[in-house]
Formats: sequence, structure tokens, C-alpha cells
Amino acid sequence: MLDKHRLTLLPGFWRRFFLARDFIIIQLASTTRIRYDNFAGIFAGKRLVLKHMKNDPILADIKQDANSLPYFLWEEMGFRFGDKGTHTSRTIMLEELSLLLHECSEDASRDDYIKAIVDYNCLGKRTAATRRLSCQRMRELYGLDPSLLIFRVLRYCWYADEKGRPLLALLTAMARDPLLRITSLTILRMKPGDELARQVMTDELRQSIGNRLNDRTLDKVVRNASASWTKSGHLKGRVRKFRQKVVPTPVVTAYALLLGYLLGVRGPGLFKTLWTKVLDTSPEELISLAIDAKRLGLLDVCYSGGMVEVLVDRMLTENERMLLRE
Repeated sequence: MLDKHRLTLLPGFWRRFFLARDFIIIQLASTTRIRYDNFAGIFAGKRLVLKHMKNDPILADIKQDANSLPYFLWEEMGFRFGDKGTHTSRTIMLEELSLLLHECSEDASRDDYIKAIVDYNCLGKRTAATRRLSCQRMRELYGLDPSLLIFRVLRYCWYADEKGRPLLALLTAMARDPLLRITSLTILRMKPGDELARQVMTDELRQSIGNRLNDRTLDKVVRNASASWTKSGHLKGRVRKFRQKVVPTPVVTAYALLLGYLLGVRGPGLFKTLWTKVLDTSPEELISLAIDAKRLGLLDVCYSGGMVEVLVDRMLTENERMLLRE
């Protein structure tokens, strides 16, 4: 066995261990990089489990080997990876999120959110079973835990920007539901006025998840995702859905930039990530919105000579700032 105590002696390293029956993940993040090491040579029969879906749009923004990315760190911030997703049974649950955050105080704890849904039935569900299931699905989509960076910042932005709430919900659900992220590929290729071709979305999903979902479940994912993109404002219509352009606010723009920043994107690239693409706004317009967000105290933006630098420290705690700089 590897002597764990020897690992604790390595200076300047942040360590985390995650042990399971059939595999081990050991993450060592130095002051200059974060990497995953496969210790197959040391642990006979153990293997590193990769936690990303084929064609996950997140990976297109990051110019690194997918096998070396810090998924564990990202999950601690609130992102989720894999080949499963809440959209097999739910939409982004925008109405439920609105009711929950209206019911709870701005400094509510994880337990407060659970009690509001399960004990006090703030969502108006008929049975205890549906209340518990709704709570589970909402936690999958949003975390509902202030210790998760993504949810904590979502909550702050939610109360600060009523107009931007549908897009804030969508961005967070995309960060936490890999299936919804895959459907973004179809939406982003559409132009305003184009009709949604459900088969195109189905084919995109099938290419990414293979045969893990049967045709009936896959059709349900497409229907739920279509409804979610309608709630966010990207689609309109009931039976036949057509693409329309959304209009982001400065607060929504700041949140989208934060998501890209957490994944390691910097500089001008922040205005060309998946998160900013779904805002249907050119990089030049997004920079202007980012400058407005700076005036609101959300960002630090330096724009000169065609070059732009963005810092999101104002939205982070001191520990989070240190972790991102490790």
C-alpha cells in the first residue's frame, strides 16, 4: 500500500483522496497546475474513473487533454459531469426555483431549503413522496447548498437581478446537467426564426451517450430540454418551437463569465465560452455588459487596445480565491 503519511509531507501541495471499492482517485494540485495521477502501477487492479461525457461542450472551451482535467475540483465548486442528467424526468424547474428562493431568506442554509420543500411544502406538492422527489431533483439541478460556489453566487445574482432569473437558472442547470449541456449544441446552431428539429437534438444526444438511454427516455429528454430552452427564452411556441434571441443583463453576463473563469478560461476567451455563447450576444457587446457589471461591483475588467482581462474575485470568498490560484 502507498504510505498516505508520506503524501502529507509534500510541501506546497493541496491534497484530496477519494477511495471507493473499485477505484481510487488521488488529486494533487501544485501551485502551478492541477492534475490527476493514475496510480495503476502502485495499486494493482485499481483504475482512474474519467467523469466526462463524450462531446461535452465544456471540453471545447479548454485546450487540454480531457484525461488530465481537474473534475474533482470543479465538482466541489458545483459542476457535475457524467452521462446522466435530471432532464430524463424534469425541466430546469424555473417556477419551483422561484418559489423556493422567494420562501427562503437570502442567507438560508442547505437544511433550510430541504425543510422548505419537504416539511413546509413551499412548492405545493400533493404528497410527501413528490415533495422528497422534487427536493432531490432541485438539488441535482442547483445544489441548494451555499457551500457550493456556483449556487452561492447564483443566489446572490438571483436576488440582485429579477429580469435575468431565467438565464441564471439555465446557466446553473447547464453547469449541473450534462444532458442539458449536450442539447445546447443544437440550440446554438439555430438562427432566430429557425424551427427546432427534435430529431437533430435526439441524434446529438445519441452520439454523446450511446445506447445508455432507450428511445423512449431519450425522447423525454428532448421534450424536457425543449421546454427548458423555452423557459430560458431561447425558444418560443408550444408544439412547434422556434428560435429567438435572448437579451442578457450585466448580472447574467458576470455569472456566465464566472462559470468560464472557474473552468480555467482567461482573457478574451472568456467571451467565447459555452456560457457566453448561450447569451446570444457578440463578444463586443458582452464586454460592454461586463463593464456595466464592474460598476455594480461584480467584476474587475480591464479593456484597452482590443485586449481584455477579467477578474471575478469580488464574487469569491478568500478561500475560493486561494484555491483558484493554487
